[in-house]
Amino acid sequence: MLPKYKKVGKVLSVSMVAVLSLSLLAACGKKEEAKTPESTDTSAVVATYDGGTITANEFDMEQRVMKFLYPEYAQMMDMDDFKEYLVKQEVAYEYLSGKASEEAKTAGSKAATEQFDKMKASVQADQWTEMLKAQNLTDDNIKNYMTRIMTVIKDKETGVTEDAVKAEFEKNKDQFTTASVRHVLINFTDPKTQKERKKEDALKIAKEVKTKLDGGADFAKIAKEYSEDPGSAEKGGLYEETPVGSWVEAFKEAAKTLPLNKISDPVETEYGYHIMKVEARTEADFTKLTAEQKESLKSQLAAAEIDTFMQNELDKIVKEVKLPKTEKAEEGTTEGTTGTGTEGEKTTEPKTDDSKGTDTKTDQGTTGTDKDATTDEGTSSK
Repeated sequence: MLPKYKKVGKVLSVSMVAVLSLSLLAACGKKEEAKTPESTDTSAVVATYDGGTITANEFDMEQRVMKFLYPEYAQMMDMDDFKEYLVKQEVAYEYLSGKASEEAKTAGSKAATEQFDKMKASVQADQWTEMLKAQNLTDDNIKNYMTRIMTVIKDKETGVTEDAVKAEFEKNKDQFTTASVRHVLINFTDPKTQKERKKEDALKIAKEVKTKLDGGADFAKIAKEYSEDPGSAEKGGLYEETPVGSWVEAFKEAAKTLPLNKISDPVETEYGYHIMKVEARTEADFTKLTAEQKESLKSQLAAAEIDTFMQNELDKIVKEVKLPKTEKAEEGTTEGTTGTGTEGEKTTEPKTDDSKGTDTKTDQGTTGTDKDATTDEGTSSK
């Protein structure tokens, strides 16, 4: 079942729990040639499964909605194996929504309407109209898609017990523990020269910073003077009431364990050395979770069950997939690409961080990447 897209599937299913307006805003100005939908669908069948079919027009609609909601995946839509994954995902939700209970269908429709209204309200009216026009979509097209997704999630949520929610909470405490942290980052790359800085040189500067802070210097002033983290330096090095799970491992552990208002020794991450001070921390407690937070945990469990179905059961249901192959560009006509120095090692695997798929972080040296690409995106956990 196309295992290399497992993370993508999890992102796409979970993030429908709370569609991010940032994704939509990122789509502004990305216009494509509109396609006129046919009033009667006589297009070819591109997928056959137990109990139904997906036509070319239906799959085209699916892709356009996906581009609208998840513009970060638009460039992957021409990849044959990714298209195969998407059509199978469409089969999964069509199949599962068809088997959902009436209660789940009612709850799914209500949840989809609420999410749609929030999403639409987060974008200016003229922008919304232009974004729909760019993909030749209507409000109903978006709502229908969301209703199908939410119906399946609500159906799977009915089997989630309180004990399961508690267990999920224990595995994801970092999602709910928050901290207010000031830090000074001394980077392993000199931001002025863009040259690599030796670890011992970075550590020497970090120790100088600690000495000043231990001597009573104002942390905010020192951060503005020394810190090489563009996401926090101008704010006196402060990240306020931030989920600790959003930070890279070493920084996260320090944020969780440092005594309050104590100046730390240099904390090494892959970005450099950090001098930290935790000013406040709110420990996660299951008994203090809001109804919305518990609902997000239920949605995570439901999405995990959907993911398991797609990995283990879907291929038994899909009978045939007949998608036309994407025409390849002639040799020598493909434009080259120039890296920015921030992408890391190039690979043929698509980048699927959720965290990030919709949210570009500027807190250099602190933000982590969730390798499981779980609820980031969708349940506001990342």
